[in-house]
Amino acid sequence: MSAIKDVTGESHPAEPRIWPDSGWAWFAVAALMVAYTSSFIDRQILTLLVQPIRADLTITDTQFSLLAGIAFSLFYTVMGVPLARLADRGSRRWIIFWGIVVWSVMTVACGLANSFWALFAARIGVGIGEAALSPAAYSMISDYFPPRQRARALAVYSMAPYLGAGLALMIGGVVIDIIAQAGAMKLPLVGELAPWQQTFVLVGAPGLLIAALFVIVREPPRQGVVKSGVQAGVLKYMWSRKSTFYMLIFAFSIFGMAGISYLAWAPAVLIRQHGMTPAEVGFAYGLVLLAAATPGVLVGGWLTDAFAGKGRTDAPVRVAILALVASIPFAIAMPLMPGRDLAIAALAGFSFFAGVMNSLPATALQAVAPNQLRAQITAIYFLIGNLISLGLGPTVVAAISDNWLGGDQNIGLSLAIVSGATIAVAALMLTRALKPFRDSVEEARAWQEPAR
Repeated sequence: MSAIKDVTGESHPAEPRIWPDSGWAWFAVAALMVAYTSSFIDRQILTLLVQPIRADLTITDTQFSLLAGIAFSLFYTVMGVPLARLADRGSRRWIIFWGIVVWSVMTVACGLANSFWALFAARIGVGIGEAALSPAAYSMISDYFPPRQRARALAVYSMAPYLGAGLALMIGGVVIDIIAQAGAMKLPLVGELAPWQQTFVLVGAPGLLIAALFVIVREPPRQGVVKSGVQAGVLKYMWSRKSTFYMLIFAFSIFGMAGISYLAWAPAVLIRQHGMTPAEVGFAYGLVLLAAATPGVLVGGWLTDAFAGKGRTDAPVRVAILALVASIPFAIAMPLMPGRDLAIAALAGFSFFAGVMNSLPATALQAVAPNQLRAQITAIYFLIGNLISLGLGPTVVAAISDNWLGGDQNIGLSLAIVSGATIAVAALMLTRALKPFRDSVEEARAWQEPAR
């Protein structure tokens, strides 16, 4: 048996690893993807209910923005870190189970709310419940699959945001219209529910059935547990390898500014510059996410595993750089197209390459993170990434448009400038990260021996 070195340089005998049965592994990935898709529908459905909620609860646009933004996102990002710490120490499937139960019950509670503060509290609960999912899910998937197969599995899981957002945009409005036509409903003990309240109950209740899947899902044995070198904690561990971890995290987060800016402002471009109605934009963007972005996620996972199979230890970072460079022309062109068909085609091109990128941050970080820190490192990435992408992306686009480009009608030019610049910066940063990442992968071989 050959010897390997841990993170302190100490030698230990290398023990061959036996990975879980592939059938159970893919069942777990499918269950996780269904849960992730459900979570995106639960969090996005609010945006389709702006008018009836404002009318019934008599709230302002500012109050609604708090429901859509800080009530969910603040607690989603902040609570991710302590929940990830639990996931690194305990049963990940039970953490996910209870997370699904919490966000599903809280989504139903949104439908029972009859005041702004009641709805605000329920949205906080949705954010806390959903914070339990992805850090634990990435860690579980990394223990189900050996490194050479991991990118594809993570890509299947990572399709969920596009599936959830696409379905919400394409069919959410239709379902809401059907419920609205049926009118208010009276339930025992609960009383009368307006159509928007019924919608929350309808999308939240099935989550309890999804949670039941995790009674069946098996907790995989932990692979790559480091014997020493991680006791000082996750931040110290990451800081000692900052050329890898923080370069990756900030590069992917800066790209996130472009992705979030597109989600926020591409519909406005299509409405203001091409005269499309909100319903037409919702259907078109939903179709783009399903038909272009979702396949892109699978292509990203397949390419990464293919590169890794040829001995490219930097495969996820290299594929990310290629996707970023390829996306720049589409990101710049979409807001500047003279016709709506060309604009939607360019949007599809950008969305495809954004999809390629979607699973690569998790794939890269999981490849160089010890098992005891995987979920926490993922949660820290989410925290930093959301602060940068959500906090800066759409606001920078609006600020440039308002202050330097003359206002609303030039939001497209601002989107082109910001997205093109941020993607280029992200690509340069990832290029700088290639060698440190390769070095970290070599170090990680100590706890990522191939499967037997």
